[in-house]
Amino acid sequence: MSELSVNGSSYEVDVPVGTSLAHVLRDELGLTGTKVACGEGHCGACTVQVDGVPTLSCITLVHTVGSRDVTTIEGLRDHPLVHAFVRTDALQCGFCTPGQIVSAAALVQANPEPSREEIRHAMAGNLCRCGTYPKIEEAIATWRG
Repeated sequence: MSELSVNGSSYEVDVPVGTSLAHVLRDELGLTGTKVACGEGHCGACTVQVDGVPTLSCITLVHTVGSRDVTTIEGLRDHPLVHAFVRTDALQCGFCTPGQIVSAAALVQANPEPSREEIRHAMAGNLCRCGTYPKIEEAIATWRG
């Protein structure tokens, strides 16, 4: 039995060692905003924050998380970045958007006014098959306005 802190709530989960955090979030806790695409930690769709740090939940084993705080896209539903992504039309199919926003939220928490180069660097691990990168960058650069 493991206890997880997710989006400010505590959960008890009983899963085998070797179970991914993404599996627990989606299948045990019903937090389906976290997407799994590659399942190998290459695309960033499954990004969540663990103690504020972007983390690939598809390759993070739940038993390694311990008492650290996990934040998913559901925990960021009222973050101004969500509105910035909509305002700048920074999504097309929307599959990568949760991971993009989670990564971007960690960036602006650490640096509220990142340069374009800092945005590109921080977001490099999040792939978008639709190619909305310029609009994603715009959303992050203008997230307060």
